[in-house]
Amino acid sequence: MYDVIIVGAGPAGLTSAIFARRANLKVLLLEALQYGGQIVNSIHIENYPVEPHISGFDFATKLYQQVKDLGCDIYFEKVVSLEDFSSYKEVVTEENRYSTKTVILATGASCRRLGLLNEKEFVGKGVSYCATCDGAFFKNLDVAVVGGGNTALEDACYLADLARSVYLIHRRNEFRGDACLLETLKEKKNVHFLTPYQIIEIQGREKLEKLVIQNLEGEVSTLSVHGLFVAIGRDPENKFCSNLIPCDSNGYIIAGENCHTNLPGVFVAGDNRTKSLRQLVTATSDGAIAANEAILYLRTK
Repeated sequence: MYDVIIVGAGPAGLTSAIFARRANLKVLLLEALQYGGQIVNSIHIENYPVEPHISGFDFATKLYQQVKDLGCDIYFEKVVSLEDFSSYKEVVTEENRYSTKTVILATGASCRRLGLLNEKEFVGKGVSYCATCDGAFFKNLDVAVVGGGNTALEDACYLADLARSVYLIHRRNEFRGDACLLETLKEKKNVHFLTPYQIIEIQGREKLEKLVIQNLEGEVSTLSVHGLFVAIGRDPENKFCSNLIPCDSNGYIIAGENCHTNLPGVFVAGDNRTKSLRQLVTATSDGAIAANEAILYLRTK
């Protein structure tokens, strides 16, 4: 029987493990793929306190090594379900079942990709899924944002204050985002709307150089840009527990800043919960808070 099982070895889950082990809890960390989560795709981290100019991989590796040094059990197994037995929980993976007194869900969320053939090759080489993370690298350069919701509009607004020009590409004429955001964008002279268009190809040698776009009539043209910010939504990794824990319409676990879910003894940390800002610093913050709440829960029981 574990004191706490943490599902997900991204920054939130790894930070939870550090705080739980430092409280001398028996901790199991489960991860389906590789440690680090989305941050390993970042070539440079520039906005994390104390650690400027570090790669996402190096950051994640340091965090992972810290967890290992503290003696945390770490198994690379995919979690398929969570079961509640009131006084304890069971976390079920594809290989095993584990009993625990508390659970911290830190499964994160994956950015939706455009699905283009060579998209993955250009991640960190011009293609980004986070404007606030990587926008500063494109100061006074030409960039494009693809998407039609609030995230795309907000990203375009943010980038308009940094980039030389911003091309907002959307496959429809109408935007799903808030009208006030759209009006703000229309007032910015360096923002150009390309609708209805979709991106059909990414071109470049060592880094992104051009986008091939197509309109509804099938007309094809190219757009020279240094950066492409994809903002077509995220998919939180919460399906395995959605039968027990309520999620919002987008699939995010409903929880406040104390990281409590509706289920006593189950906490959530990081990008898979409802929150206004999803950044590395808020993920690690959630991890610390969720672990502390789990510690307090165990003390009261």
